[in-house]
Amino acid sequence: MPRTKGSKNRPKTTYTDYASQITEKQESITSLTAEISSITANIDTLKADLKEKKADLKEKKTEAEAVLKKLLASGMSADEILEKLK
Repeated sequence: MPRTKGSKNRPKTTYTDYASQITEKQESITSLTAEISSITANIDTLKADLKEKKADLKEKKTEAEAVLKKLLASGMSADEILEKLK
């Protein structure tokens, strides 16, 4: 009787539970989506804070320039102004 061709030492196929893998992946997707939305909200609040601080800085800069012009117009020298700032 002739021998059969091919290896008989094949590993047995194991049953993989695709349903549980799918549910695990879906749970990780929902958790990552929630994390992304919270990070996005945090970024939006930080952008708003940055915008406020830039506006405040611009306001203070214009105020400082106005005071400097007023002091220079009153006849005060630049050295005297620097001494007052210190």
